[in-house]
Amino acid sequence: MAGVNPYINKPKTEPAKTPFQITFVIEETGEEKVFVIDPKQASFGRIGLEGSVLDIAEGVGIEIDHACGGVCACATCHVKVTEGGASCSKATEDEEDQLDSARDVDTDSRLSCQCVPNGTQNLRVVIPAWNKNLAREGH
Repeated sequence: MAGVNPYINKPKTEPAKTPFQITFVIEETGEEKVFVIDPKQASFGRIGLEGSVLDIAEGVGIEIDHACGGVCACATCHVKVTEGGASCSKATEDEEDQLDSARDVDTDSRLSCQCVPNGTQNLRVVIPAWNKNLAREGH
């Protein structure tokens, strides 16, 4: 499944207009990767909401599981936005319902397919080690 989920309300998003920094922390290895995202040069619209954390990750080569194709129909793309979360679109009730099925949810938890930063703050996104699917098909 990929594309649009017709059964949910799309969140209100404000696309980024200025460059911002996003740090992906890969919990499994402890590795941190830092990227500057320039919305004027970035190619969005690959997966999840346009300009979402998942969309950005795909564009820079960071792997975040997304079993449903980024349409807010599962919780495999669960991440923790530990810095800069206030600059992201507000979680919808549909996103919160999906997060109810994720492990280790806290106040920083978001579905990366639904979390769209507006670029006013830098982000720090932790990709949990336990969030990996046990089996997956190749890309």
